Amino acid sequence: MTNVDLDTLLSSITFDENGLVPAIAQQHDSGEILMVAWMNRNALVETATTGQVCYWSRSRDQLWRKGETSGQRQDLIELRIDCDGDCLLLLVDQTGVACHTGRRSCFFRAWREGGWREIAPVSIAPEQLYKK
Repeated sequence: MTNVDLDTLLSSITFDENGLVPAIAQQHDSGEILMVAWMNRNALVETATTGQVCYWSRSRDQLWRKGETSGQRQDLIELRIDCDGDCLLLLVDQTGVACHTGRRSCFFRAWREGGWREIAPVSIAPEQLYKK
């Protein structure tokens, strides 16, 4: 994104009581839903100004730059907002896998035949992904 008017961008978004907004990451060319995460103002500003997606990690209580430790980064293609201004859609170009389980998408389970079934294989072992 170029020529970002941060005041207009931020004033259009309704952040929750914790200063967060949900963000859905979708592969820009295939439409595949990759993941859902949270963004605060700082994550959104960094994403908008650098073009590399940054989220807010609730568990670590810090900015989480997608791909920072795994190399599986997301480049922002387009930022969209829903009708209420309380949810973001990030059209991204995903490098590698999006899920910490080593799958392309975090949505790898489907309710079928009365139970959750895995519908996507692990592409890269998490130990290899995070070099643990």
